[in-house]
Amino acid sequence: MSDDVILTAKGLTKHFGGGGFMAKSPVVQAVSDISLEIRRGETFAIVGESGCGKSTLARLLMRLLDPTEGQVTFDGQDISHVTGADLTRLRRDMQFIFQDPFSSLNPRMTVGKLIGEPLEVHAPDLSARDRRQKVAELLQQVGLPAEHANRYPHEFSGGQRQRIGIARALASGPKLVIGDEPVSALDVSVQAQVINLLGDLSRDLGLTLVVIAHDLGVIRHMSDRVAVMYLGRIIEMGTAAEVFEQPRHPYTQALLASIPAPRSAETPREQLSGEMPSPSAPPPGCAFHTRCPHATSACSAAIPTITKVGNSHSVACHRWQDIPVPEGQTAEPARSDQAESRFALYRAALAGGAVQHGPHE
Repeated sequence: MSDDVILTAKGLTKHFGGGGFMAKSPVVQAVSDISLEIRRGETFAIVGESGCGKSTLARLLMRLLDPTEGQVTFDGQDISHVTGADLTRLRRDMQFIFQDPFSSLNPRMTVGKLIGEPLEVHAPDLSARDRRQKVAELLQQVGLPAEHANRYPHEFSGGQRQRIGIARALASGPKLVIGDEPVSALDVSVQAQVINLLGDLSRDLGLTLVVIAHDLGVIRHMSDRVAVMYLGRIIEMGTAAEVFEQPRHPYTQALLASIPAPRSAETPREQLSGEMPSPSAPPPGCAFHTRCPHATSACSAAIPTITKVGNSHSVACHRWQDIPVPEGQTAEPARSDQAESRFALYRAALAGGAVQHGPHE
C-alpha cells in the first residue's frame, strides 16, 4: 500500500444469518466482494438507497463488525481480526460519527464527561485540569461555548448534539473519521452548518473523512470521490465531478435524475422503477438488471466486473459503453470559497500523493 493511501478494503464481504436454534435462517448478503482505497486527507463518500449495505460497509471499515471474508488495512496494518488492546489502540486513530446524535450520547453524562471519556481511555496520563481544558478547546472547535460542558445532551438541539458527537470523535486525535449519515437527522439549515464544519475540520486537522449518505446534494457539496452502492456491491466510483457530470451506470443516472431540480417539460427524466431485491435472495448476474431499462439476457448471466472508464473513474456494467451519458443531468450547486479552495487542493494532488491541507485563506 502506498503512503498516500490510509485505508484499503480487499474482497470485503459480510453475510448475516444462516443459522438458528429452531430453523436455519436465510443468509443476508449485506456486503459482497468490495475493494476500494481511500487516500489521506480526502473526503470519500459512499451513497446508495436504504438497504444497499453502505452502513454495514462503514462498520466493517471501522471494525465494528467482523468480515465474513476479505481484508481491511489501515495505515499499513491488517485490522481485519484485531481484538483486545490492539483494537483499543486502533480506536484512537479511527473514530465514528453516528447517524442519531441523541441515541449515541449517554443521557446520564454531561457533555464534558462525554467528550472527556476518550481522553481518559487514550490519554490516561492527562491531568483532570488538562482534560477539562482540552474539552473546552474541542467544544470551541465545533462552535459551542466551553461552559456548555456542564450541560446534558437533552438540553441541546439536534444540530448541537451532532456537534457534540463530532467533538467526541475528535477527542482522541484520529487520522480517520467515518460518518454514518451524519446530517440526515438534522434540519436542512442545520445540515449546511454541520457539512461546513466537517469540511473545515478536515482542512484544518488534515483528517480523512468517509461519509455514508443517501442525500446526493450533500455528497456533491462536500466530497472529493464517490462510490455508488447497489445491493451490497460498488457499481460506480470516481471523483465527484466524474460521477455527477458523467455517470456511466444506469443506476447512478437514475439516482441523479431523482434529485429535485427545476426542469422544463421538454426535458423529461427517466425515473427508477420497482424496488431493490432482497439481499437474502439477490438476482443472478447484475443485481440491477431487474430494474434496468437497458438490461439484456447477458446482464442476468454474469456479475459485471469493475472496468476503468478513466484514470479514477470505474463502473461495473456489462453495457456501459452502449448507454448514453445524459446531458444536463445535474447542475453543480454553488460552493463556498473555502470549499472551492479545498477542492482545488484535492485536484492538484489527485495525480499522486496525499492531499495537503493548508491554512484558511
